[in-house]
Amino acid sequence: MDDRKSAEYFLDLIKRSKRGKFKLYIGMSAGVGKSYRMLQEAHSLLRNGIDVKIGYIETHKRKETQELLEGLPVIPRRKLFYKGKELQELDVQAVINQRPEVVIVDELAHTNIEGSKNEKRWQDVCDILDEGINVISAVNIQHIESLNEEIKGITGVEVKERIPDNVVRQADEVVNIDLTAEELINRLKEGKIYDFAKVDAALRNFFKNENILQLRELALKEVAAQVQRKVETEIVQNRNLRKEKFLACISSNEKTARTVIRKTARLANYYNSKWYVLYVQTPKEAADKIALDKQRHLINNLKLAAELGGEIIKIKGKNITKSIIQECESRKVTTVCIGKPHITFMKIIFATDTFSSLLGKLTTENIDLVILS
Repeated sequence: MDDRKSAEYFLDLIKRSKRGKFKLYIGMSAGVGKSYRMLQEAHSLLRNGIDVKIGYIETHKRKETQELLEGLPVIPRRKLFYKGKELQELDVQAVINQRPEVVIVDELAHTNIEGSKNEKRWQDVCDILDEGINVISAVNIQHIESLNEEIKGITGVEVKERIPDNVVRQADEVVNIDLTAEELINRLKEGKIYDFAKVDAALRNFFKNENILQLRELALKEVAAQVQRKVETEIVQNRNLRKEKFLACISSNEKTARTVIRKTARLANYYNSKWYVLYVQTPKEAADKIALDKQRHLINNLKLAAELGGEIIKIKGKNITKSIIQECESRKVTTVCIGKPHITFMKIIFATDTFSSLLGKLTTENIDLVILS
């Protein structure tokens, strides 16, 4: 490690030591009890002499949750006028000014009102953490960016408010709030999640038993992956394990590229590893030849990859296979991820003579090839 990198690494250690600790509750859906649990924890901290304050909590008018607010110090919310209505948001500056040891901030995936400093509440939380203040927050599994398409496949609903996966990775502690499908449905029928008028529609749509079971599995897997990552990064291992590096190979095909990016991000997150996104611009897709809609989709997909923590590699080349081999060699990639066969991208690869070179390279260098459905 050269002097410059050594200094940067040490500076990063200092910054991390000064940053607040971040605890995140994850649930499979609304109504599992995340806000309730955070308030219970706030009372426990207060009894033990910790300066804890409520920055923002969403009770959804649930009686048990509202009752738990009693006796807890609350930082007044910031009031804003938007489209003729008075609305309230987390007052980030007030939190920083009061500097509690711990602040409770609910609804991590919330989109702030226009005119706020940050677009998203998770950005507010990052600002608070950077000030050395500890934060306890909560989010539902369907709001995690890389799970967006999987959630849509399960529920039929595309969730608009999402948080980047690296926000979850920043958490020092991740806790799953778990209920059985039967318990959650009973809470719904008792009016503890939504008003009774909305219960029947909820049972027919989002709160179907099969949906809940799949969402519960995703939540359990996510928390298990976070625990595994913590074990790998904080516990010294005597074994020499291969350090995984993933390379997602994408084309200008919008849907396939997004799938490959999201699923590669999930794999990389699970292994706590570095990952790259490779786009090879062939002569047919030069800036003056590629269709404008494809160019727009490509830009959006590369932006998504960056938000998910991937390093973008955009190069020009006539032969996609050779470019993949070169990037694997130069970046010591352990796993190459490509989309399921479709005419444009896979036809180019399989039609070239050098595809056998790719397979040979993957074999000799112990590189895995994953075809993502």
